Parts: sequence; structure tokens; C-alpha cells
Amino acid sequence: MNKKQAVDRARVGITLGHVVSAAFDVLDRGGVAKLSTRAIAAELGVSMNTVMWHIRTKDRLLDAMSEALLGEVDLENLPEKWDEQAAELLRRLRRAMLRHRDGALLVTGTFPAEPRTLAFTDRLVTALLRGCSSRRTAAWTAWNLFYFTLGLVQEEQAATPSDARDRLRENVDEQRFPGLSSALEDFMSVDFEERFSFGIDQLLHAAVTMTPPGR
Repeated sequence: MNKKQAVDRARVGITLGHVVSAAFDVLDRGGVAKLSTRAIAAELGVSMNTVMWHIRTKDRLLDAMSEALLGEVDLENLPEKWDEQAAELLRRLRRAMLRHRDGALLVTGTFPAEPRTLAFTDRLVTALLRGCSSRRTAAWTAWNLFYFTLGLVQEEQAATPSDARDRLRENVDEQRFPGLSSALEDFMSVDFEERFSFGIDQLLHAAVTMTPPGR
């Protein structure tokens, strides 16, 4: 038995939870681009085969990490009013994603049918059912709220450099793009907290007044 095999043998107690925790350490240091089986194995001090035995595939790892991230969202002590409750759930989700580098990018494309993800979704849909005009409105609004939050946090975490905003200013000609030019500074706003609150309130207001087709 060589040294590496001995280390792996000593690490037989490693669980999927340990792998996910190490994956978050890798993520928080280097982002999604650095998240690899090799990097996680190095973090744990085991072979890549040991990591693969637990995660099976990269997609399963991302699902497990997304499930863990959703588990950071506190579902207790929520406001009583349905719309305030829904807004607070999304605020807590936003904070959970912001705690991790590329947190929103990590969650994108995953929807694990696991207890913590389902618990968050159930709490959000339950709140919306109290205020929306139909079950379909509640269900579709839940998706709209989730994807709005996901997209805005991705933009926030991408941190568009100031020189990119300068290029946009230079390329938006007032004569060719009068509408965009007149609203450009607000369009490029990096006040993500205010944009988030406005967007959530806008979607919740629409959920009361709009009914989707077919219902």
C-alpha cells in the first residue's frame, strides 16, 4: 500500500457532506471555474476516485451544493402577511447566494428534489397561494420570483467593471438610442439592494392583479 492509498484508507469515514463542504471551500476561493473533482480531492487530501464515489457526476455535485445552499435559508420567524413573507423568503435566498462566491451561478440550472429545496419552495408557494388569484398564478409567480432573484444576484456577483459601463456610455448615442440614453444611468445602476426590492414588489403586485392564460 502506498502513502496515498493509506491516506484514502484512513479517510473511509468521509461522507457526501464532507465532499460538499470541501466543494464550497474551493468555490469560495476560486469560483465555479475552479470547482473540479481534482480541487475537491486536494482539499480533502484524498484521491479523485474517492470524491467521484460520492458525487458520481458533476451534475450531482452541483445539485448537492445547491441543496446545501438552500438549506442556509432560515424558514422560521417570517412576517405574517403573505406578500411580506414571500419577499422575505427571497431576501434570505439572495443573502444565502451572496455568502458564496458565484452562489447564484452555482444554483443556476439545478433544482434538486431534495428536502431543503422543497421546503423553501413549499413555503414560498404557500405564501403566494394566500394572495394570488389562482394556483397557476401562485406557481408561475414563484418561478418568476426565483429566476428574477437568481438573475439579479448573478449580475451583482459578476461585478461589471467600471470600464465596461464607460464603454456602454460611449456607445449609446442619444440620437440613435434616445430612450436608452435618457435612462442610461438608472439602467446601469449598481444599487442592487434597491433594484431587488423594487423587482420583488413589482412581481408581487402583478401577482394580485394578473391571471395567467388557461385559468
